[in-house]
Amino acid sequence: MTATGTAHVSAMRHRSAFVLLGGIQATLIFTLAAIAVPLPRVAHELDLERADVILLSTAYGLTFAGLLLFGGRLADRYGGRRALVAGLVLFVIASAAAPLAPGIEALLAARFTQGAGAALIAPAAMTVLRAVFPSPAAYGRAMATWGGLSVLGATAGNLLSGVISALLSWRWTFAVPVVVAIAALVLTPRLLPDTAPNRGRSLDLPGALLATAGITLASYGLVVTDARPGSSAGVLVPLLGGTALLAAFWYAERWARDPLLPPGFLSDRRRALALAAVALSSCATAMTFVVLSLHLQQERGWSPLQTSAAFVPFAVALVASGRVAGPLIGRYGARTVTAAGLGTGSAGLALLAFTGFDTHTSYAYGLLPGLVLLPTGAAASFAGAAVLATEGVPLQRTGLAGGVLNTAMEAGPTVLFAVLLTLDSDPWSLAATGAALAVAALLNHRTK
Repeated sequence: MTATGTAHVSAMRHRSAFVLLGGIQATLIFTLAAIAVPLPRVAHELDLERADVILLSTAYGLTFAGLLLFGGRLADRYGGRRALVAGLVLFVIASAAAPLAPGIEALLAARFTQGAGAALIAPAAMTVLRAVFPSPAAYGRAMATWGGLSVLGATAGNLLSGVISALLSWRWTFAVPVVVAIAALVLTPRLLPDTAPNRGRSLDLPGALLATAGITLASYGLVVTDARPGSSAGVLVPLLGGTALLAAFWYAERWARDPLLPPGFLSDRRRALALAAVALSSCATAMTFVVLSLHLQQERGWSPLQTSAAFVPFAVALVASGRVAGPLIGRYGARTVTAAGLGTGSAGLALLAFTGFDTHTSYAYGLLPGLVLLPTGAAASFAGAAVLATEGVPLQRTGLAGGVLNTAMEAGPTVLFAVLLTLDSDPWSLAATGAALAVAALLNHRTK
């Protein structure tokens, strides 16, 4: 075979590996978002109480965010491909169990387990991606595209879940992660390179325990309380406990021989700003999906199918922006593209907040402009931030970088969603936000 032919075959293998890994990453976020549109039907069918609805909305994100740092360490310690396969096995079992759940307890168990599998898959996928593109320049280009996959997965979750739940049942939405995970398990040995384990690294179990417990407990304190919603007693105890555990984690990492999260890892200003951009962008898109889906169904009386159709322009703008983000990063730099994306996304979010939740405005004037500007900016900011967050990371810490990046992506929306939900006991304070109308309609009344 000629040198040209060999290069072509190599490029095809790299492209196939990226498509597989990218599909896996998008599916993880698809699974997170897919519950939003059919949530009213789930609540009605399973006769859910308020606390059950809130916990179901955030169960996947709680374990996903809480276990990501430890998942990154496992990927670095035992090798990315091995960790990826283990996570996929756990993920496919949980995804297959979810549609068979007879009640809320079994469904919650499945969602929690899905999140645990995802927490192992996400950083492992980035570790394998680094092996596929060992060149810093090639890896940077790959990350520019990788950054937009999560919001693409979230958009697909909203679009397809509405269609599937309208034509079949909300239970069939779990077929998508099952099919993708099984396909990934079959294709991984053929398409993805093996990655060498780093036997010299410890697991830092004390740090992993503190980080996982701290993130999960703090989030849980905002999600479900035994006290009256909005009261401080039920929120502050787990919230302060989680904060104390995270403070203990930060202190312990300063003295650990091989820390789970080296204190200096986040001291890089570019990386810190990139993680903040990821958290803000994911908050904006996640809350738009959940709140707007509920608003359209609860306040405007739209069907799940109509609700999904409303997000089609969102998806189109997202794909278009994602395609041009990479070249723009190459020309203007990741920092400039990230800043421009944040500004554009903020403008779209402001339009939605001020006009989108007025039931007297039409879709074309009240919702469409924001549903175009927000994804345009989000795709650009995700792409630029992904490059900044992983730039200069040593090979042996790729899993850590993946864990930190995904933690910022998952923890922000989970906590923000919980905060909005816990505030809905005060309807006058919530009336100032369009989000409250949809959330209160679902949580204060059973779905009819």
